[in-house]
Amino acid sequence: MKRRWHITSQDGTVTLARQLPARFDVAARADLPPGRPLRLAHQIRQDLWRVMRNVRGFSPVVRLAPTGTGWAVTAGGRAIGRISADTEATIEALLNDTTKRARWVAQARMTS
Repeated sequence: MKRRWHITSQDGTVTLARQLPARFDVAARADLPPGRPLRLAHQIRQDLWRVMRNVRGFSPVVRLAPTGTGWAVTAGGRAIGRISADTEATIEALLNDTTKRARWVAQARMTS
């Protein structure tokens, strides 16, 4: 079976992208508490795709960089067409949605 997502890791930073090289034509940033990075990235990517699926040629990219308190998340991606002025605000709203954040963190919770 063909691998669908590219996962790169360097110095603790994990990037999940559909296409390489990973490129952010549009992006927003947020901080999340600790958790399994790949699980977090996939959860965020799924919701990102749901809100961005009508953007022509959009391909999601999620990058998680370690911080002292968890993860600095950059979410966005590449697009073939024009990116409207409110696209970044849409991604930012997604990253700050308390219900989605709680679900992402719960799904990525570290187990002992």
